[in-house]
Amino acid sequence: MFRGSMVALVTPMLDDESVDFASLEKLLEFHIAEKTDAIVAVGTTGESATLNFDEHCEVVRFVVEKVNGRVPVIAGTGANSTQEAIELTQCAKDAGADACLLVTPYYNKPTQEGLYLHYKKIAESVDIPQILYNVPGRTACDLLPETVIRLSKISNIIGIKEATGEISRVAEIQAGAGDDFDLYTGDDASAIDFILAGGHGGISVTANVAPGRLHAAYAAALAGNEAEARSLDSSLQALHKDLFVESNPIPVKWAVAQMGLCGLAIRLPLTPLSRDAQPVVRQAMEQAGIKL
Repeated sequence: MFRGSMVALVTPMLDDESVDFASLEKLLEFHIAEKTDAIVAVGTTGESATLNFDEHCEVVRFVVEKVNGRVPVIAGTGANSTQEAIELTQCAKDAGADACLLVTPYYNKPTQEGLYLHYKKIAESVDIPQILYNVPGRTACDLLPETVIRLSKISNIIGIKEATGEISRVAEIQAGAGDDFDLYTGDDASAIDFILAGGHGGISVTANVAPGRLHAAYAAALAGNEAEARSLDSSLQALHKDLFVESNPIPVKWAVAQMGLCGLAIRLPLTPLSRDAQPVVRQAMEQAGIKL
């Protein structure tokens, strides 16, 4: 349903930690000009864990309104409470989002059957395209391919953001879910390999900083032009790694601020990028040719 480079957008904030809607609009225009293929609002990188319910819905509504159909908008609506995830997903549908991205329930560590029933209930409760999101490094919960395949049979569960970096899962999921089920990577470092193996794109942290080049690299990979895709991606490898030198979104928010697109504010318990880490991220940006 969606293809290419989809940015896991940061949520700009003012010094009082309220949402900076003026900078958010500037970011949206930047990504549309740079040919980002879809906007993912209020995901992990958008500090979904520390926005309250009303703020979460307000950001999604704002993004949908300002994008105005120019590119798809995917709303992060996952939660470790099934009922809360349903309410966030309904809010995104009411706002006009094109789809929702639902991270696996974090901390409470459900069984595979619990994961299946969680996603099934959300899908049956809200009629909007839904994308599963598996990132066990952050959630302590791995949505296994066999469960993904079961969920793929539910009509409005259309794909998965697979952030394990395990390329073998592409073929495993495709074999059981079929070609109509979309596979997106959440691991920037292995994204080109993922797409060349049959994936359909990526939901990217790096796209916040280098959207145009990532769009071109993913487009080349989707077209089967491996040499071009790897060439375009090669100067971004340090960014793929160093934007995780501290917990995401700490480094990428600092990087976007250095580009003059938003301020440095970030919500506790996250803190601004440390002085020791700043030269690491700066060097990766310079290596990628990003103007500071």
